[in-house]
Amino acid sequence: MMRSPRRWLVLAEIVHLPAVPRLLVLTQLAFNIGFYLVLPFLAGHLADDLGLAAATVGLVLGLRTFSQQGLFLLGGVLADKFGVRPVVLTGCAIRVAGFLVLAFAGSLPGVLAGAMLTGVAAALFSPAVESALAREGARLEQSGQLPRTELFAMFAVAGEAGAVTGPLLGVLLLSVGFQVTGIAAAVVFVAILAMHWRWLPAGPGAHAGEPAGPALREVFGNRRFLAFAAANSANLFAYNQLYLALPLELRRIDGDGALGWLFALASIMVVAGQMPIARYARDVLGPRRALVLGFLIIAGAFTTVAVLVPLTSSVLPAVTLVVLLTAGQMLVNPMAGDVTARLAGERRLGAHFGVVSAAGGLAVLAGSTATGALMDVAPPSSPLPWAALAAVPLLSAAALWLITPTTAVREPAPSA
Repeated sequence: MMRSPRRWLVLAEIVHLPAVPRLLVLTQLAFNIGFYLVLPFLAGHLADDLGLAAATVGLVLGLRTFSQQGLFLLGGVLADKFGVRPVVLTGCAIRVAGFLVLAFAGSLPGVLAGAMLTGVAAALFSPAVESALAREGARLEQSGQLPRTELFAMFAVAGEAGAVTGPLLGVLLLSVGFQVTGIAAAVVFVAILAMHWRWLPAGPGAHAGEPAGPALREVFGNRRFLAFAAANSANLFAYNQLYLALPLELRRIDGDGALGWLFALASIMVVAGQMPIARYARDVLGPRRALVLGFLIIAGAFTTVAVLVPLTSSVLPAVTLVVLLTAGQMLVNPMAGDVTARLAGERRLGAHFGVVSAAGGLAVLAGSTATGALMDVAPPSSPLPWAALAAVPLLSAAALWLITPTTAVREPAPSA
């Protein structure tokens, strides 16, 4: 296995990437700055400003994620057929509209419309960018320049750099009002659209001219990949608890002001630790052990909160949740992206990444609604919701042990 130079300054590594992968990595930075201006504060806005119940808040967040993740397959197929650039530009325009609707919505129907528009937008641009990143990563790996897992790790680091900037800006803007925050996020995506119009390379899709039927048959005929997508869906479900369970826990202790700083803590962890952890996962653990250990740590995050919540009214359970959940996902995310492409046989990557995200969207829609309902009926200091949350990644860890290849061997593509 080749090894990349041990440059610990991630920015230097990103700068030295070839032009297209560098653009894709920095795209994630820009996307997350705009996205995290709003999303960490949406649950509080819905509950405090609009007076919605926790179950309704969970439904809104779940529908937002499902409209995003559930349509990733469509976005991925469109990217495979028409290319990355038109799909990304369309997604950016729709997200501008979604944030403006959220900024001015004063009732549940408007909130649902805005939330779903922001989700549909990401359903277009995210699989396009991820599939392009996987292809560029394969080229870098085959030429001996960089393992693909490290390119996915850089992608995660750039995203978290945006995720730490977005909430901090959001905290400042929220003092003026949620409407101003939503407008600011829309302005950010207008700038992103303009930059991608100027610099994102144009080109035909990898499967231009091919009908969608063979793509769908190829994807849904790959049983091992489908099992992996189902098991990995717990990753997105767990991550989305930072937007539902975490804000509700902070409300329990009157610690709403800590939300932005906890998101900043998660982002700083990823920026500082993602690259060495990705290298350790690739070089020492391998795909199976890295994914299983990551999901066990995520399950441990919720288990620890279940133990601590009845014992304390401090911020300790929230901090523990963020630290352990982030640590587990630093193991899971780069390896999951690489395994997805390999189980896909390096073909129809937009469609395959779309299925992975759609599975996560279904898990979030069902799980977040159930979690919100459980938190509505459970006493404020009950460990029950947290124990239920812990069971989901624990089951996935067991499934991934059976599904995931022990080495990063490229799977042959099933015949269409």
